[in-house]
Amino acid sequence: MNKKMITLIFLAAVTMLLAGCTEINQEITPESKGFWNEFVVYPLSMVIIKTAEAVGSYGWSIVIVTIIIRLIILPLMIKQTRNAKAMQLLQPEMKKIKEKYQSKDAVTQQKMQQETMALFQKHGVNPLAGCFPLIVQMPIIFGFYQAIMRTEAIKQDTFLWFDLGSPDPFFILPIVAGVTTFLQQKLMMAGTMNQNPQMAMMLWLMPIMIVVFAINLPAALSLYWVVGNIFMIVQTIIINKPGADKTASVNN
Repeated sequence: MNKKMITLIFLAAVTMLLAGCTEINQEITPESKGFWNEFVVYPLSMVIIKTAEAVGSYGWSIVIVTIIIRLIILPLMIKQTRNAKAMQLLQPEMKKIKEKYQSKDAVTQQKMQQETMALFQKHGVNPLAGCFPLIVQMPIIFGFYQAIMRTEAIKQDTFLWFDLGSPDPFFILPIVAGVTTFLQQKLMMAGTMNQNPQMAMMLWLMPIMIVVFAINLPAALSLYWVVGNIFMIVQTIIINKPGADKTASVNN
């Protein structure tokens, strides 16, 4: 994934997050208007509430629903991870092509692009396949984030040692959220950081941002981050297990 695509995805994520900030302190109800509220946030809020009624705890409800959502988007994440690994395996050949066409004139650049695309087609790799799953899952993840923040009943419940509606008083969840974010990204970026300094920067930037947010936001959100990160870590380890290289080189 090149620098421009990383920047585009990051800006899209920030835009979606900021778009919801205007209503973040407004409780989600059946009367909440707008497509985002009616078809994304409210349904997810109801799933959390109904699950809590079944298991008797909003904390466990967040854990269970987080896992369910991750399972739903798992096929997309597998596709993304395998495509990223396939792109990683092609890096040496892509580097040779760039060295072959060092001239900046339009004709040379066009030939380089054609040869690069031929390389992708030969190995069945789609350079955009790694971005599409990220774009698809963003509304689900941000919708779930808002459902947690805007469901009033969650704020009144407790789980383990913390109140779900208040920041963790011992900063345990923020630290765990930051550490698991770092581990998850390190696993997903393995083998690409030396080739892409921007990704190496994101490896440290994202965990720091998560810790800062988690310290100031309700513990319910930190719980969601921790569970989601642990799921992603296990998923990435399984996908990247020895012997998966051959599978990763084919775009499924």
